[in-house]
Amino acid sequence: MSITKNVFRLNKVYDLVNNGQWVQYDSNEPGSLWTWGQNNVGQLGNDSTISISSPIQLPGCWRQVSAGAENHTMAIKAGGELWAWGCNNQGQLGDDTTINRSSPVQVPGTSWCDAMAGKCFSFGIKNDNTLWAWGSAGLGKLGDNQTQSPRSSPFQIPGSSWVQVHANDNFSAARKSDGTIWTWGYNGNGQLGQNNMTHRSSPVQVPGTSWVDITTSKTRKHIFARKSDGTLWGWGCNYKGELGNGDNIDRSSPTQVPGTAWSDVRLGVATSALKTDGTLWMWGNGGTGALGDNSRLHRSSPIQVPGNSWTEVTTGAYASLARKTDGTLWAWGANGAGQLGQSDTINRSSPVQIPGTAWIQGEIGECTGFARKST
Repeated sequence: MSITKNVFRLNKVYDLVNNGQWVQYDSNEPGSLWTWGQNNVGQLGNDSTISISSPIQLPGCWRQVSAGAENHTMAIKAGGELWAWGCNNQGQLGDDTTINRSSPVQVPGTSWCDAMAGKCFSFGIKNDNTLWAWGSAGLGKLGDNQTQSPRSSPFQIPGSSWVQVHANDNFSAARKSDGTIWTWGYNGNGQLGQNNMTHRSSPVQVPGTSWVDITTSKTRKHIFARKSDGTLWGWGCNYKGELGNGDNIDRSSPTQVPGTAWSDVRLGVATSALKTDGTLWMWGNGGTGALGDNSRLHRSSPIQVPGNSWTEVTTGAYASLARKTDGTLWAWGANGAGQLGQSDTINRSSPVQIPGTAWIQGEIGECTGFARKST
């Protein structure tokens, strides 16, 4: 039995794939979209450039949102339309201009099912599993075999079986429906997983064929991926223990994090991962309090955040955001721009609740927060 589908980082469901393993996927329940944090170039999408430290609602019904590493946002509406707003100096909004936007502008097309905002560039996947890119081309991160010319409109990356894509500030990674992972862009820390440090401007395959999830840090230089057996693997920069293997040595090939039963992983200033028992674990750079352990220490091995009912986690440039099974949303880390949604700018090194319930997705960017509620 072989099942192929487009997936989102929202509610969790499970499907049996052709290797006999139950694998976690994500549903795409539409909902209202809320935002808060820094807004100097309109990255909150509320037709202003005034920063806000409490959630406010944006018009429309949305099924996915992605906050970039440098002040732009991508989001998909319930009908499959892709919208973008914020900084546009490299054409990363995909509207064939380089004009910043403080309100959503539509990216051409109506069949988008996944979107990812990187640092000054963007990706989208359509329902036919084609992969599209636009924005800055520096260091080959667009995957179009060149490193110079930015693109202000979407262009297709070869292939037709893409199901997931992630973007860093200078490299990219994507997964195909056959369980393979492909990487391209900057490789100075071995983050492309090729057992070398050679930069690539076109996709190259990472060893292995049983990958079910992939994520990159939008601000750090490493990658994590899960296999169908519940194991978790990381590679690239390990300066603050980001790879979770007890040391600070960079790896240019996938290296396993101890344990199994990993169900989700997200990267930012720190590394955050969920297990199937609902526990949340973090490691790496804790200097902003982003590890949620009531300290500002760096950790090179996983430590548990209190609780066992976590169902989703995301980590940004300075802070982390996680959701519990009761629909509550919690944040911790740096809060200089109000990105923790607490109506203040006080940093937190332990989880604090964002007002409201019925949250179905959380997303945190450089200094912004986004979340969707069930409607």
